[in-house]
Amino acid sequence: QVQLVESGGGSVQAGGSLRLSCATSGFTYSSNCMGWFRQAPGKEREEVAVIYVGGGKPYYADSVKDRFTFSQDNAKNMVYLQMNSLKPGDTAMYYCATDTNCRRPGRNWSYWGQGTQVTVSS
Repeated sequence: QVQLVESGGGSVQAGGSLRLSCATSGFTYSSNCMGWFRQAPGKEREEVAVIYVGGGKPYYADSVKDRFTFSQDNAKNMVYLQMNSLKPGDTAMYYCATDTNCRRPGRNWSYWGQGTQVTVSS
C-alpha cells in the first residue's frame, strides 16, 4: 500500500527558507517517478519538481529553478524539497506524489499525500 505523508510547511517571510519532507512507503524509488506539486487557491495544481526515472535528475518548474532543490534519501524512504528565497507567489498547498506510469501528466498520478501548507508573507 502506497503512502505519502508530507510535513515541514509553515509561514515564513519573503526571502526565507523551508524544507518540506515526504515520508514514503509501499513502493521503491527505482520503479516510480516522484514529484512535488503545489496548488494555490483558485489555481490549478502545478508541477514544482519531478524525477521521472528512479534516481534520475530532477526537473524544475521555471518559477522555482535555482531556488528549490528536490532530493531523495533512499535509506530513509524520504524525499525532500528545500525551498530558498521564498516569494509570496510560492504560497500554496504542497503535495508529494508518485506513480509507476511516468508517461502520465503529473496531475494524473495515482498516489498523493495530504499536503502541507506553505505561506510566504511580503
